[in-house]
This record gives sequence, C-alpha cells and structure tokens, in this order.
Amino acid sequence: MTLTKRLTIAAIAIGVLAIGIYANRLYILQYSLGWHTDYQYPRDANKPVPWEQGPDQASTPVAQRPPNIIVILADDMGINDVTTHGGGLVAEGVPTPHIDSIAHDGVRFDQGYAGAPVCTVSRAALLTGRYPWRFGVEFTPTPGAMARVAGALYADSRALHPVIIDQAKAELSKDFNDLGMPAGEVTMAEALKARGYHTLHIGKWHLGSTAEMRPNNQGFDETLFMESGLHLPENSPDVENSKQTFDPIDKFLWPNMRFGVSYNGGKWFEPAKYLADYYTDEAIHAIQKNKNRPFFMYLAHWGVHTPLQASRVDYEALGHIKDHRMRVYASMVRSIDRSVGRVLQALKDEGLDQNTMVIFTSDNGAPGYIGLPDVNKPFRGWKLTMFEGGLRIPYVAKWPGHIVPGTQYPAPITNIDIMPTVVAAAGGVMPNDRPIDGVNLLPYLSAKPAMQPGRALFWRDGTYRAMQEDKWKLIVSERPRKDWLFNLSVDPTEKINLANDQPDRLAAMKAKLATHHAGMPAPLWPSFIEMPVAIDKTLDQPLTPSDEYTYWAN
Repeated sequence: MTLTKRLTIAAIAIGVLAIGIYANRLYILQYSLGWHTDYQYPRDANKPVPWEQGPDQASTPVAQRPPNIIVILADDMGINDVTTHGGGLVAEGVPTPHIDSIAHDGVRFDQGYAGAPVCTVSRAALLTGRYPWRFGVEFTPTPGAMARVAGALYADSRALHPVIIDQAKAELSKDFNDLGMPAGEVTMAEALKARGYHTLHIGKWHLGSTAEMRPNNQGFDETLFMESGLHLPENSPDVENSKQTFDPIDKFLWPNMRFGVSYNGGKWFEPAKYLADYYTDEAIHAIQKNKNRPFFMYLAHWGVHTPLQASRVDYEALGHIKDHRMRVYASMVRSIDRSVGRVLQALKDEGLDQNTMVIFTSDNGAPGYIGLPDVNKPFRGWKLTMFEGGLRIPYVAKWPGHIVPGTQYPAPITNIDIMPTVVAAAGGVMPNDRPIDGVNLLPYLSAKPAMQPGRALFWRDGTYRAMQEDKWKLIVSERPRKDWLFNLSVDPTEKINLANDQPDRLAAMKAKLATHHAGMPAPLWPSFIEMPVAIDKTLDQPLTPSDEYTYWAN
C-alpha cells in the first residue's frame, strides 16, 4: 500500500472518529465524570470498618459523664414526611414511629428552619453555628462538567424561563473536590473534642473532599465518608430504582454516581448493603465501641436524596402503594425511620439512653424535581427556594432529665442553633473570636423555661435572599425582580403577598436585610448556573405564565 493510500485511509478514519465523537458528544460529556471516577478511584470490596476501641471499662458512671450526643441528619426530607409534623405519608401507610418517639420523649420544634434551602450551605450552618456566607460558603459545589452538559440537558424550546449558564465562570471554577468549608472554621466536633469527646462522622459530608476540608481535619476522630451517591448499585438484585426522566439533574446523577465509601481517608470500598442500613449498622458498631466514654456522632444519611433508590425489602413491604415513584420514595423514608429506631435501641441496649442527647432533622425541604407534590405540604415551595417548603424541616430532639417530654416549641429556630445547644449540654465553650449566630436552646426547654427573646433569621443565595422576624417573612429576588412579604401568623402557607400593602414594613425589613449582608465576604467560589424553580408546581408539571417562580443560583 502506498503512502498516499495509507494517509487517505488514516484521514478517513480520523474523520469518522471525529463525526462519531461529535454525534455522541452529549453522551460522552454526561458519562465522563463517572468514567473519571472509576479510573481515579477504583473500589475494593466491602471490608470491616476498624472503629477505634474505647476503654474496656468506664472510669465514671454513665449518669455522671457529660452526655453522649448524636445528631441524625436526613437529606432532602420534607416536613410532611414525618408523622409528628405533617404525616403526609401516613395516608400511604408509612408512619415514622421512631422519629416521632423523639418528639414524644423530648421536643418538637414547630418552626424549625434549615440554615439554607440547599445541602452544603445548610450543613455548614449546622456544624459551625454561623451563617455560612460569613466565611464564603454560599453555593453548593458543582462540577464544571455539569455546566458543559447543562445547556443540552436543559434545552427545551417550550420552557418559559431559561436556564442561565456562565460557561466562562464554569471553566475558571476550582476542581469540584476543592470546593468546601474552610479549615479555619471551628466545628461542633472540634468544640466537643476539646471537651474530651470522641468524635465520629458517618455518611454524607459535602463540605469539601481535599484532605484539609475532610472531617478528620474538622474535628472528627473517625469518619466513614460517603465518596459518591448511589444507595446501591443500579443493577443490584436488592434495589428498586425510580428515574425521573423529566429532571436534567437526575439524568446527570445516574451515569456519574458510584457506590463507595472510605474510612479515615483510605481507599474507596463498597458498603455491605443498602446505604441507610449500612450506615446504621456501622453507627451501632461505633456506639458499642465507645459506650464507656463520652462520644459525639454525626450520622448524616444520604436518604432521601436522589437518585431515588429503595431497598427491595422496604419496597416489597409497601406493596399497597401503586405509584412506583411514590412507593420508592416512601420506602426510603421508611428506611430512615428504621435507622433512627435501631440507633435508639442500641443506646438502650448499652445503657446509654438516659444520658444521650439525640437530635433528628433534615438539611432542607424536599425538592420539586422528584415530582411528588405533597412532600412539603401544607407549605409552598421546594428545596432551592426560600419559601417555607424549602426551609421548614422536621426537627425533634430529646435528652432525658433535661428536655421536658412532649414539649412543642413554637418559636422560630434554625440549624445554626444546634452547635451552641449541644456544646452547652456538654459543658463546652463556643469560639469567642468570631460571630456566633446560633443560640443555646436549653434554657427554653427545661421544666421552667425562660422566654426566648425575639430575633431575626436570615438566608442568602447570591441576590436571592430572605429574612424572618416577628412572624413576618420577607423574600427578595433579582431574577425575577420581585419582593414577597408574608404575615406568617395569619398566613403560614405564604399565599398572600403583602409587599404592596405594607410599604413601610417592606422598606424597614429590606433595610435590615441589607444591613445584615453588608460587608459579608465574596463567595469562595462563584455560581455559574441559575435555574428557574416553580414555587407551586413540581418539575414534571407544565408551567403557565401566571405561575410564580424564582431562580436558584449555583
């Protein structure tokens, strides 16, 4: 064969390859993150977690030690998913008796708010007792690859409100793993460790994956770290999957998420079973190992976050639910409630239940992109919005002998209050070299409670901001340019916008909102995607020009 012929054939082959790559560019981009993960982080089979063994015998009786503290965090669980708050799933035959038992034995916070309507920012608030924008955490880390495929994934000529993508910012964005909470922040774990606690993290982190940002460098002695986001492998015989074909985020998650954890920064390995059950097993093992010393456990479940995946055991137990998506979701709620019950039983079995503070909550409201309309009922809005549905969360706590059983706490609180409360319970000290926005709630939960003074609560996502004070709620948005003002005492579901009827109150609250945000540092990383979110409709419901919406910047 002549050189000319060889060059011609090579050129044709390269051309065909180029055409094939171009024709399949979206597929390649959509799957590239998962392929990169497989290459960079190969996963071992499951192996035992070598939890550190505490003392064989206690040096001090349980009742005389500082209380053990367990914070259990669900992911994206709506307030109506928990019986004691709303009980929406009771109609589907899915009560939450174990979560409810915490409220029965302790307190139900009737106006419990998330620190933000999205995962990372809310978790940073919970762990520091501070508004996260004080230290530049304002957006959820997003891979730059998302921007490269988002335009195609979100392309819809029928959309009333377009997705806005800043490709230049996306290209300049730091690596996904480098985005997270600064190591200089003092966490709940660090404050409790200084008090002599053994500190444990299990599950989702979402506050950075570099060594300096991981739990081991943020006060946790041990971490069983969720490295990626499948509850079980998609093809497992023990899983039931529900894919939302109408959701571009869901389309991105399925090909790119993997089933993997690590222990104390070691090599990835696969969990032994369905993720919620696996985390619970390991939480119980850790409790057993630490029964003779004070410990703090942050059990951060991935459920009920997408991708929607149920264990087959739970799915088969709910055969009366005919809708597949609802059945999968309800099964996930069931698994979280079972986890809570098993942790409570383990504390009882080890004789620790009377001297352990247990807090259960969620990081934000449930999302509209799963297509289930009642998860935040009766409130408007979803995760990603600052309406009550995005911010109001299940929130219960107990501490025998210190929190009066059956307390229903009416005043607004938020998850920035968790750190000051548990540090006070432990007899610890909060940092005094920086503003602390949360408050210690214990004085308001005793047999002779003090009266909590009024305060304003704030939220922020770029130019999309909100505050709540004295039953009044203000939401301001630049996209669309609009103000919402609600009197929650008579309109808790935010149906009546009083912005035009209350100009003086609107101006005063906007001034206070501006004062709060003045001088805050720039975000540690920019947002490069702005997504429209309908307030009153799920993602699979068609919009009309009259439907209200906001934009979420990320």
